[in-house]
Amino acid sequence: MDGKEFIKALKNIIDEKHIDESVVWDAMEQGLISAYKKNYGSKTNVKVKMNKETGEFKIFRYFVVVDEYIEGDEVTDEEGNVTYTEPEINEDAQLLVEEARAKWPDAKVGDEFEEEVTPDDFGRVSASICKQVVTQKIREAEKESLVNDFADKQDENLLGSLAMEDERNYYVDLGRTRGLLPKAEIIPGEELRMGSQVRVYITKVENSTKGPLILCSRKHYGFVKRLFENEIPEFQDGTLELHGVAREAGIRSKVAVSSTNDRIDPIGTCIGEHGSRIGNILKELNGEKVDLVLYSEDPAEFIKNALSPAKNVIVNITGDDINHEALAIVPDDELSLAIGKKGINIKLASRLTRYKITIKSMTQVQEEGNK
Repeated sequence: MDGKEFIKALKNIIDEKHIDESVVWDAMEQGLISAYKKNYGSKTNVKVKMNKETGEFKIFRYFVVVDEYIEGDEVTDEEGNVTYTEPEINEDAQLLVEEARAKWPDAKVGDEFEEEVTPDDFGRVSASICKQVVTQKIREAEKESLVNDFADKQDENLLGSLAMEDERNYYVDLGRTRGLLPKAEIIPGEELRMGSQVRVYITKVENSTKGPLILCSRKHYGFVKRLFENEIPEFQDGTLELHGVAREAGIRSKVAVSSTNDRIDPIGTCIGEHGSRIGNILKELNGEKVDLVLYSEDPAEFIKNALSPAKNVIVNITGDDINHEALAIVPDDELSLAIGKKGINIKLASRLTRYKITIKSMTQVQEEGNK
């Protein structure tokens, strides 16, 4: 492969892998410089000039004319160790004016000169170096590019397909890479089939030692939050606001919503005509129940709404700005509704409102008052 073919192939790879071209060129230049120093001399005043159209390159040594050698500054640390800073001008590049004039008669202090030092047999070495450097940098740059692309997708829902599984994880094809969906992060009770489409919430994006790690979940409360925001356009245009989600995956979620327009019912808008909107969300949640809660800036009112399906709730805020605590009093026949099966209703209401809620029946309150 000649130089032009190499450059063409390189540019095709760069475009295909979405890699910053300058990263590859810089790496090639550094690789060629390192190869020259290793095989032909250890001087550090070396640079490479490359033709990015033909693939041709030349090695040069550069010089700066000085009237006397410039050294780095002496630095002593707290323990008395002495080190030296790098001089203002590379030591190997410094050329006394008398020596410079032997090659360049008009040389004066401050002038910069360079001379080509490309070895005749450097082509063989350079080909090997370029191949190694390009392979390594493309691999590294592709990883970085993937991480950068998916960094914007963190905390978002993405649609992929199940590519494979092992004992502990599913692997989701997300296009340019695969996401890791731990089996502990699927909705309890759901069955996922290989090759089927699956929607996942991206919880983490990072560059690990084994490559880009895209960690996914269907169990995270953010999964429900994004389902509502993506399914219902009024959240996107600002007509509705979503204030929080409390979730026990596979069992129940509570979603707090409000409207910025007094004429629009936020709960009815989320449900949609004949339940069309909420129906699409429930289908994705594999039968998980969803309670839509009307948000209120009044904590007592918000807690009352969050304790639905209990209806006749009286709420007293018993805590302060630091200790968020509340007492909810309900009719005897609604106590079990307010608490929920295995305490799930009060647990989710507490999470959603961020209040520690204590529930008592009317009878309990009356009995305590008579003591």
